Amino acid sequence: MTTLRQALTEAAARIANVSPSPRLDAELLAAHALGCSREAMLLARLDDPVPAAFDVLVERRLTHEPVAYITGTRAFWTIELAVGPGVLVPRADSETLIEAAVAHFGGSAPVRILDLGTGPGTLLLAALAEWPGASGLGIDASETALDYARRNVAALGLSDRAVLRTGDWTVGIDERFDLILANPPYIGTTEILPHEVAGHEPAAALFAGTDGLDDYRRIVPDLPRLLAPGGIAAIEIGHEQDDAVMALVCSAGLPARLVRDLGGRPRCVIAG
Repeated sequence: MTTLRQALTEAAARIANVSPSPRLDAELLAAHALGCSREAMLLARLDDPVPAAFDVLVERRLTHEPVAYITGTRAFWTIELAVGPGVLVPRADSETLIEAAVAHFGGSAPVRILDLGTGPGTLLLAALAEWPGASGLGIDASETALDYARRNVAALGLSDRAVLRTGDWTVGIDERFDLILANPPYIGTTEILPHEVAGHEPAAALFAGTDGLDDYRRIVPDLPRLLAPGGIAAIEIGHEQDDAVMALVCSAGLPARLVRDLGGRPRCVIAG
């Protein structure tokens, strides 16, 4: 009998052709097939028979379909999010924004939070989980993304603290917020992306004009009127966009500083 331990090794070798993290991918797919957490699988189930669905899941991964779309979930910060086709897959690099906000507020906490381009609720719900006394507003132009965000709000028990709204960035918002989070599209339209991204994730959440800066040019000028006294905006950027986005923030009359991700790359501009 082939054990799950053996099947994982074989699957990881096959997935290596399409993924930089083949072993992790194989483990996540196997845990999904078993209906348990990856941790529980690794602790107690590696000598189990191979679940019947595992091979099918591996075949899907070999077509470059994102693991998060296959399993329907993605861990982010301290929460688990439902995701699927039509939404941007949450990435660990985006946790840099939450880390920067935690460092800024220290022992205090934001009361009102705005998430521009909330997608499946990624940054907003992570922030609300971090600060139990806060409430927030998530804005997105995509009804598909907002459907996932509503599911995540309900699953996390945050319906009394999170409001989701269809919107066009800052248009029609006339409130002030202690913390503004934004992960706008920042890929230039001529840039080449991996097939896993370009072939599956929504273009509207990825591309922003020839230089990738179109949405920053819309969001940043409105930050001064949306930030409460002592508040900050944490804005995700591409790793070569720090100077351009910081210049936009300074032009809007706000101080700007750069935060790097765990890989040492420019990842977040703090405004305010």
